[in-house]
Amino acid sequence: MRGDGQRETDGGRTRVRAIPVIGRPPWMLPLLLVLLGLAVNLLTPADVFLSAPFIAASLVAAALWTFGGTAVTVAASTVAVVALLVRAGLHPTESTVRLVTNATVGVLALVLSRVLHHSEVSAASAHQVAEAVQLAVLPVPPGRVGDLRIAVRYEAAQAHARIGGDLYGVQRTPYGLRLLVADVRGKGTEAVGTVTVVLGAFREAAEAEADLAAVADRVEHALLREAGQRQAWPGRSEEFATAVFAEVPAGAPGSLRIVNRGHPPPVLLTGRGEVRLLEPDTEPGTEAYALPLGLGDLAVGPGNGRTEPVPFPPGSLLLLHTDGLTEARNAADVFYDLAEGLRGQRFTGPAALLDHLLAEAGAHTGGHQGDDMALLAVMRDPEVPEPAEPPEPPAAGDRP
Repeated sequence: MRGDGQRETDGGRTRVRAIPVIGRPPWMLPLLLVLLGLAVNLLTPADVFLSAPFIAASLVAAALWTFGGTAVTVAASTVAVVALLVRAGLHPTESTVRLVTNATVGVLALVLSRVLHHSEVSAASAHQVAEAVQLAVLPVPPGRVGDLRIAVRYEAAQAHARIGGDLYGVQRTPYGLRLLVADVRGKGTEAVGTVTVVLGAFREAAEAEADLAAVADRVEHALLREAGQRQAWPGRSEEFATAVFAEVPAGAPGSLRIVNRGHPPPVLLTGRGEVRLLEPDTEPGTEAYALPLGLGDLAVGPGNGRTEPVPFPPGSLLLLHTDGLTEARNAADVFYDLAEGLRGQRFTGPAALLDHLLAEAGAHTGGHQGDDMALLAVMRDPEVPEPAEPPEPPAAGDRP
């Protein structure tokens, strides 16, 4: 039966289970149409024959029921039509025409049912493949690393793609917890190849490089190398990505280091509800924002996108996001105001923050998402005050 299947887990696989017809009045419509056809023809003069209910029953069954259910309906309609034609005693030519018409519609209903069933299976298979690709390329990070809680959310602009051009990465290294959120050129499945290159390079470099800026440089090198293998312009990359790298140092968990390569700045929320954009530092003769990964050779001056170490006190939340959040537009073509949406808010954890942002952005756009969106949040556990020691009981000889 179609239109109201339920998803079940069967040995790790997802399958669609048909819901029985019994107890579901809307799905009884083909049977009701057959009964209606019988009733109408039995209550009218014998020489009057109405075939419309039987034709409708077969076509409705093709749309609502499985192939087997459709075949049963077609068979029941055919038997009923033959019996009623014998009862009506119509001219053989007219009886033959009506019988052939009913049989033709029955065959058409069976073909239609098979096509619809194949489409459903293909859609379910494509959904399962997309889920597997998403988990392979963008695995869900651990929910906790030390005193840091982590949450991610991913929304692809293409509803059935499951993965697009945005990405996130979380890597625990000897140098601390390292984070990446990036937005590669392109959308949907065409960007998946570049996403895998960026993430693979990040995971390798995050383990090997002590300096966060060196991690960004190695990711860019991998992107340029991949572009060269794809026979892009010499020394230039047709593939590029905006990216922001963050680090909670192993020896200084109360601070953050940021390297920004042309990406929307991270946001820091303090335990008091304050909102701060972590933009790159500007020094004389330098550019605050470095160019995106893959375009560094176009830079006309120094600029590494570094941010001086930022305090990350207990209870604070760090948010990394792609421009799918800040460039979400409403019907009046107005962007979503992230700072306003966070101002004065306090959250119990990173997941609560991300759920709040998705709900806010969805309400702002009316549910019409125009771009991929990747969100990553990290919260440092708040300090728990030590319980006060109970006062010592008075000595035996003391009186109150």
